[in-house]
Amino acid sequence: MRIDVFFSDRVGIAQEVLAELARRSLNVTAVEVDPPHIFIEAPALDQGGLDALRDQLMQVSGVRTVEPVGMLPGAQRRLYLDALLASQPDPIFAVDEAGHVVVANGAAVAASGLAEGNLIGCPVQDLIGNPELLRELVDGGYHLPVCEIVINGESYMLETMPLHEFGGRVAGAVMTLHAPSRMGERMSALQNYDAGGFEAILGSSPEIVQLKQRAARMAIVDAPLLITGETGTGKELLAHACHAGSGRSGQPFFALNCAALPENLAESELFGYTAGAFTGALRGGKPGLLELADGGTVFLDEIGEMSPYLQAKLLRFLNDGSFRRVGGDRELRMNVRIISATHRALENMVTSGHFRQDLLFRLNVLNLHVPPLRERPGDILPLAQFFLSRACAQASRPPIRLSQAACAAMLGNPWIGNIRQLQNVIFRAVTMTERNVINVEDLELAQEATPALPGETSDVASLEQAVAEFEKSLLQRLYREFPSSRRLAKRLGTSHSAIANRLRRYGIS
Repeated sequence: MRIDVFFSDRVGIAQEVLAELARRSLNVTAVEVDPPHIFIEAPALDQGGLDALRDQLMQVSGVRTVEPVGMLPGAQRRLYLDALLASQPDPIFAVDEAGHVVVANGAAVAASGLAEGNLIGCPVQDLIGNPELLRELVDGGYHLPVCEIVINGESYMLETMPLHEFGGRVAGAVMTLHAPSRMGERMSALQNYDAGGFEAILGSSPEIVQLKQRAARMAIVDAPLLITGETGTGKELLAHACHAGSGRSGQPFFALNCAALPENLAESELFGYTAGAFTGALRGGKPGLLELADGGTVFLDEIGEMSPYLQAKLLRFLNDGSFRRVGGDRELRMNVRIISATHRALENMVTSGHFRQDLLFRLNVLNLHVPPLRERPGDILPLAQFFLSRACAQASRPPIRLSQAACAAMLGNPWIGNIRQLQNVIFRAVTMTERNVINVEDLELAQEATPALPGETSDVASLEQAVAEFEKSLLQRLYREFPSSRRLAKRLGTSHSAIANRLRRYGIS
């Protein structure tokens, strides 16, 4: 039985209480003194013995009550602490001021590769295998920036929290190890918490229904998938849906835009880097998206913009799942599905020597093509209504409707920028108009109209004139959306110098 002796604190009272139990020859297996309580565990004590013991203890000066308890507070705290540590999937060590392991949870025991009895008391230096890092930890009072370490051949990000005694002296630290895959799960959950599946792809036209049916079948096939389509058609949304519909749905999903980063940054983002790989690198290195997404999916947008060097490195990963970090010599192997997307004709790029044919074969195992908005006119007005409702909610405005003329204008617009352009047009109209009805002029679609070919409304003097007028009209229209010669050249798939010469020829600026 376990009892709680409640008392008024005075010198020697605990000794007198325990002496009474000794006089009764009661074996005491645990004692916790936490004034004004003395908690005692005496296995041989029963209810009858408690009544007699209570009568005697109440005669001790200062004792107020003697009552049974279910568990000693210290044992209860240890039980809950063990349960708390066991529930943590990340390895957690507690070390003393000399760097010896005092406490470790089950994940830490598994990560170390040692038996729990051998792990407790083991110098953390023997686990990390880096004497300099241990020295920095001790000298820095176990307060260091997050860094990468290797334990039992596996990489972890190390986070330390110093433990201080009353008075400020460092008594050790709690060391938490974050595996890249666990970090990836958390980051992916934050980034993609509202991504949704195929239900998030709006549209009920036959083209979209057929696309979603085809995509749902391909989602469950664990093979590389290539998504093609014009800019603004929702290729990344489709990639999210394919991930959500796959067997990897519970694992991380990360996206990398190959056109948004220079080659060296794209390489470090995708493959990670080791300590000291380059100037400005994080101390201890950094895992890349392939490590963070282990077991999940990586979406490579604008794959046609990837440099030849990265194409070769990606090809090797697709061959056997292995790669090396930037500046590293250790082979890493990850299980990641690659979904890629492009608005460019990769077959033509292969012919011109700008894209590897063997990489295209690896990426194009499965393929989906997202039709442009102008090829599915049945989705234009439903999408416009959806964006209209959302824009009104964001702008805290009462519901706005589209006039018949505005609906007709949208149905006749070519939508070069596809769904993204439609969304921007609607949001701009809601923002700028003060009326409750959006008319044609509020949509500002004049600059989006498809240029009429000379000869449709007037006579054509020559083929050269017709081509020049069409070219000028096209460049004037696209230059508003891509206001630089380099961006416009990339959009049209030609050289920067060719576009610059034409802009000067037609006086477009």
